[in-house]
Amino acid sequence: MKKLNAKELGIGALAGLTAALLVYGATLQPLLFILFGALSALPILIVGLGWGNVAVITAVVAAGIVGTFVQSMYFGVFAVVLALIPAWLSHLANLARPASELGGPDHLMAWYPLSDIMLHLCGLAAVVIIIAGAVMGYNADLVSQVVDVYVKVMSQQQPTLDVDPMAIAKTKLLMLYAIPIAWGMIWVMMMLAAYYVATRIVAASKHNLRPREDIPSSLRMNRNAIFVFLAAIVVIFFGGVLALIAAAVLGAFGAGFIVSGFASLHYRTRGKDWRIPVLVLCYLASFLLTLPLLIILVLGLYDIRKAISLTPHKNADTSKPTDTKI
Repeated sequence: MKKLNAKELGIGALAGLTAALLVYGATLQPLLFILFGALSALPILIVGLGWGNVAVITAVVAAGIVGTFVQSMYFGVFAVVLALIPAWLSHLANLARPASELGGPDHLMAWYPLSDIMLHLCGLAAVVIIIAGAVMGYNADLVSQVVDVYVKVMSQQQPTLDVDPMAIAKTKLLMLYAIPIAWGMIWVMMMLAAYYVATRIVAASKHNLRPREDIPSSLRMNRNAIFVFLAAIVVIFFGGVLALIAAAVLGAFGAGFIVSGFASLHYRTRGKDWRIPVLVLCYLASFLLTLPLLIILVLGLYDIRKAISLTPHKNADTSKPTDTKI
């Protein structure tokens, strides 16, 4: 059994305190809930990736205690639930086994594939959005009230504005499913950004347990994610509560495939003279137009694979990990 280290416990407790305060800030500013929620994952990811399971467990417990003390027991439980997501991701990222168990060389270690981490990330993000929607009572009536308020304000500012009841009804239906899709996409991208920043911070501090990876070559979606994505597309046409759940799943996994598509684009253009202008153009077009974003999504759906990072044992040089396609 690993001996408890006071420094690890202290770092974990500090990370839990920081995460709980960020979650508390998210509840005070509902419009910034996703941003603050994703930021709360950063300290948990840093201690998990840099100091291991003992420190991250301490961080989760500390987040619950601080949340209970700051507000209430229910808020403490909520803080723990949010902290468990980055804690689980950091645990997966630190998993490794001898490459010989996978048919590789005896002197290398095989790390948990980033594609599988992405699968867990998208699934957990969808669950968070579903739970948050259930807690806030998200439904057609709530969206209808928001749209009606917006139309009323616009009518007051522009009395000559022609309000079409059919157009308003279509807008309400569109917003009903567009909001959870957008929430799912934003949450996945924010959590992935937090993971990326955390890996760079722990690598710069020389505390990283998992060696740095070549993101363009290793960031892909798991093959099983396609079935979840397609199932969500089918279920969303059923309507009702199931469709709202499917919308959150569709947004989360869609974001995963979009990020994978951009990573594939970076990898395919590597070494090309025209790489920078093409990448800039693709990013700008994707932010401004829908069609380029769909093309990136299709690229992510097409380029699915599992890249396992292979590195020498700790007593050897780990500065150059090798990605192996499976």
